[in-house]
Amino acid sequence: MRPEFPLTRVHAAAFQVPTDAPEADGTLAWTSTVIVIAQAEAGGETGLGYTYSAGQAATLVNDKLAPLLHGVDACDIQAAQQSIRRQVRNIGASGIAATAISAVDAALWDLKARLFGLPLARLLGMLRPTVPVYGSGGFTSYDDGRLRDQLGAWVERDGCRWVKMKIGSDPDRDPQRIAAARAAIGEAGLFVDANGALSRKRALAMAELCAAHRVLWFEEPVSSDDLAGLRLLRDRMPASIEVAAGEYAWNLDDIRRMLEAGAVDVQQADATRCGGITGFLAAAALCEAHHIDLSGHCAPSLHCHVACAVPRLRHLEYFHDHVRLEAMLFDGAARARDGAIAPDLTRPGLGLTLKAADAARYAL
Repeated sequence: MRPEFPLTRVHAAAFQVPTDAPEADGTLAWTSTVIVIAQAEAGGETGLGYTYSAGQAATLVNDKLAPLLHGVDACDIQAAQQSIRRQVRNIGASGIAATAISAVDAALWDLKARLFGLPLARLLGMLRPTVPVYGSGGFTSYDDGRLRDQLGAWVERDGCRWVKMKIGSDPDRDPQRIAAARAAIGEAGLFVDANGALSRKRALAMAELCAAHRVLWFEEPVSSDDLAGLRLLRDRMPASIEVAAGEYAWNLDDIRRMLEAGAVDVQQADATRCGGITGFLAAAALCEAHHIDLSGHCAPSLHCHVACAVPRLRHLEYFHDHVRLEAMLFDGAARARDGAIAPDLTRPGLGLTLKAADAARYAL
């Protein structure tokens, strides 16, 4: 069959944006964030997708993936996914390759919606008009004053029902930090994220302290690769605390294994890592089959539309670093109001337009 909307160009570029202050979590510290933006062109329209990765993801898109997609019908996203996944078989389909595929997939979905003149949420079919978000940041590099100010603003200014802070780089200081966070947010829900920094025993001890401060969610108390450890902690946590993980799932098999292990109370997935919009939709189907809620990880402007379309969605992470960066680089970036974000149904696709001149300052 002759393609109705043959792809004429697929390309990507990487941009490195400094953070507004040094940031750190339980296992890593950073002062800048790299965003890789993919664009796909067909039928006089351009679709946009992106991932948070390394600059090499853009090279992979341009050198290996884009040539395979030339002439493919822009509406045949499953065919495009299959083709580019086969291309990375021998170099490894996780990590940088998974992020490159995710950015291209999102660009194709944005393009398809634009070709039909629809916001992506309408094309996918909406289950909800808005997406609840939780404010996320609270980096271990912050002093207690900045921690209180940031978390408190999400509750007071943005109406967030929950906020999340990082722990684990200095566990001996974490009790003081958690107490400061609780004092700043009043009765709002408090989440903690160790990014896999703790041992099983230390995580259990931390959970007891967290329960005293009415923490509701403990993310990656141990490494997400330790499925047995996550299951152990899920079984032994105070009943008021849920275990969450999944942001490092690169494909459906990673998510399936986590769900089958009974490792989490809430499954996380990240469309910038797990195969784009296609991968996130499939992750949602797996969660529904396992009767486990799904939470979207970071990149709120990319997740906004698809999060309106999937069942069992709990909420979406409104991550400080990405909220700031997306507002800098995209017109139409998502902004929280009354604790939620909403797709702009007056704009086609993801509703995003690259601020090319502003982005050029940060080009790698």
